[in-house]
Amino acid sequence: MLYERAVRAVGTGCELEVRAQPGAKRTAFAGAWNGLPKYAVAAPPEDGKANAAFTELVADSLGLRPAHIELVRGATARIKVFRLSLSAEEALRRLQALTND
Repeated sequence: MLYERAVRAVGTGCELEVRAQPGAKRTAFAGAWNGLPKYAVAAPPEDGKANAAFTELVADSLGLRPAHIELVRGATARIKVFRLSLSAEEALRRLQALTND
């Protein structure tokens, strides 16, 4: 599966590792990058604007409410890790569906 290395089960939820591209022309899911889902946001990487936009975009793309996602690592990096209130299997299924659409 394409995104297997990006999703890890943690407790009752999972962690999702993504590639982030701040300052992009469009805010959207941008496919895959080295086995990780790639997300691009137009927000600049300053004052937490891009991180807030990434959190909202990842939540929206996976059908989660913002309260069910948290940035846990990578606040200043291109590789970010989010904790999701979703099983690893379900997160992987939803990521695959994004690519197949």
